[in-house]
Amino acid sequence: MSSFKNADAGVIVDHLIKTIQEQRDYLSEIDGKIGDGDHGINMNKGVTMCEDKLKGQTYNMSEGLCALGETLLEDIGGSMGPLYGLLFDELSAASEDQEDIDVEVFGKMITKAAEGIQEISPAKLGDKTLLDTLIPAKEAFIIAKEAGKDFSECLDAMRDAAKKGWESTKDMIAKIGRSSRLGERSRGVLDAGATSCYFILDCLASSIQSIL
Repeated sequence: MSSFKNADAGVIVDHLIKTIQEQRDYLSEIDGKIGDGDHGINMNKGVTMCEDKLKGQTYNMSEGLCALGETLLEDIGGSMGPLYGLLFDELSAASEDQEDIDVEVFGKMITKAAEGIQEISPAKLGDKTLLDTLIPAKEAFIIAKEAGKDFSECLDAMRDAAKKGWESTKDMIAKIGRSSRLGERSRGVLDAGATSCYFILDCLASSIQSIL
C-alpha cells in the first residue's frame, strides 16, 4: 500500500508521545551542556499531559496531532513549547480533511510544518536549532517524491537527512537563544532542539512505515 487511513493512525501520535517520554533524560542531558537543561523535562511534561487528555478517547492521526499541538502551545513555556506546538498544529491542519494519507499529503504536512516554524522563528539554517534537522528532512522528502520514489522511500530519505542535519549541529556555533551567549564554547555539543526534532521525524517515519 502507498497510503494509510487517517482514521486508523492515531497510533502514530501514541508512538510520538512514547518516544519523547523515553528520550526525556537524554534530551535534558544534552540541553544541560549549553542550555537550561530542561528541554527533556518540558517536552515530557507536555506529551504526558496530552496522553492524559487522550486517554480513553478514539482519535485519528490529525486529531491526535492537534491535541499534541494545543497542549504544547498552551501548557509548556520556554521557546520550544510554541515551536513544537506549531509544528504539530501544522501537521494536523494539513491532513485533517484527508481520509487517506499518501506521499502527496505527507509532503504538504512536512512542508507546512517547516514553513510555519520559519515564519515565527528568527533562526536560519546553520544557527544550531531544530531547523537544521527539519529543513533538510523536508527538502529530502520533497526531492525523493518529485523523483518518483514511493512513500516509504521518501520517508527513508527524510529520516536520513534529518539524522545528518541533527548531527551537523555538533560543529555549529549557536546563534539563537541562551546558548548563543557561549559563542565558540557552544561548538562540540549537539543542539537539544535539533535532537528532539530528529527523534520526532524518525518516529514519524517508522510509525508510518509500520502501517503502510
